[in-house]
Amino acid sequence: MNDPIHEEIHKFRAEYARKFNFDLAAICEDLRALQQSNNLKVVRLPPRRIGPKSRSQTT
Repeated sequence: MNDPIHEEIHKFRAEYARKFNFDLAAICEDLRALQQSNNLKVVRLPPRRIGPKSRSQTT
């Protein structure tokens, strides 16, 4: 399947990673700085357990 939106996202991610020489620590540091400079609030939600599927969900 050839999805232009999907391709654009992958292109942006590759360019962004290349900008930091694919260094994950540098990418994370940049994202943290971006969050702080824009006064974005990071919300951390506790993980939720997913129970077993009922019969109605499997059919």
